[in-house]
Amino acid sequence: MFLPFFENLRKHNVPVSLREFLAFLEGLRAGLVTYDPEAFYFLARAIMVKDERNIDKFDRAFSQSFSGLENITADQVLEAVDIPRDWLEKMAEKHLSAEEKAEIEALGGFDKLMETLKKRLEEQKGRHQGGNKWVGTAGTSPFGAYGYNPEGVRIGQNESRHQRAVKVWDKREFRNLDDNVELGTRNIKVALKRLRRWARDGAADELDLNGTIRATAEHGYLDVQTRPERRNAVKVLLFLDVGGSMDPHIKVVEELFSAARAEFKHMEYYYFHNCLYEGVWRDNRRRWDAQIPTHEVLRTYGPDYKCIFVGDASMSPYEIAYPGGASEHWNAESGATWLTRARDHWGSTLWINPVPEKYWPYTQSIGMICDLMGADNMVPMTLEGLSRGMRALTR
Repeated sequence: MFLPFFENLRKHNVPVSLREFLAFLEGLRAGLVTYDPEAFYFLARAIMVKDERNIDKFDRAFSQSFSGLENITADQVLEAVDIPRDWLEKMAEKHLSAEEKAEIEALGGFDKLMETLKKRLEEQKGRHQGGNKWVGTAGTSPFGAYGYNPEGVRIGQNESRHQRAVKVWDKREFRNLDDNVELGTRNIKVALKRLRRWARDGAADELDLNGTIRATAEHGYLDVQTRPERRNAVKVLLFLDVGGSMDPHIKVVEELFSAARAEFKHMEYYYFHNCLYEGVWRDNRRRWDAQIPTHEVLRTYGPDYKCIFVGDASMSPYEIAYPGGASEHWNAESGATWLTRARDHWGSTLWINPVPEKYWPYTQSIGMICDLMGADNMVPMTLEGLSRGMRALTR
């Protein structure tokens, strides 16, 4: 009965193998989950999802596989669905308070509940809203939607309001982790963590457990040892394109900048417009009177830095290819000359482009920048793109 579920996972590009699917079935046969749909969902996800980027795809496949239960009519539920009594008892033990259980017993238990529902469906004529008897909405009757009753049967409601319904996967709490969507700060940090080189520096303020055990054994008394905290030693130089066509991308670039500052202890940043030229700046309010010569940046930061450009690479081709082609000033040397110098000086160089990758072939300047940086060194600003870029920087 779970083969359609397996097929839906593959259709939604969840990389699940037959071995994982068989492990899932084996877990069900072993009784790892019993009468608990939420646990069933998490068991399936734990076995079949090996990368958090696929959680949203899994949720969509899961919802598609099991959402048909919502379309069963009330009469079909009463006549065709045999819900075990111990299932309801276990769900009650997990979700209901003592007072709520007492209300269920006062109603007469599950058999009485279903019998009453069938009777009211036969008696009721038309839609009813509010109240505590008829099948309707926004009331306290055990039957209906958008209301509350500790032993309710939901009819005609698309989602849970009191978190007592069986279906939990449609919440899709991790939907922004799909590796084809633009990123938030949290997800950018997930991708940037791939660019790490651990080193211990600073004051000795972290407990060295192994050293403490060894020193205590050698000296015969408690000898606490400390060591410098382990930090990410990667050095990053960030160049951020600002103004013009980058204005629609301000939010996502801010998120990238925030994540990078939190992730890398050794990070420096500069701004530029459209393409790298002879000057960059640290404060956009003083871009004309406080520019820093690009030659000075090249002399200051050695080749051990990872150089990352962030920009849409969307401009006139003349701005890249010719002296004097810049849109706001006369550039004595072409943008291509400066980008080549940067690439040659910092061997690990990456360009992150917020424009979706499918549109790149339609902009000539993007292709020119891509050729200058190297085909593998321009990536889109998605979780998959950043992960690809971090791997490129570690080569």
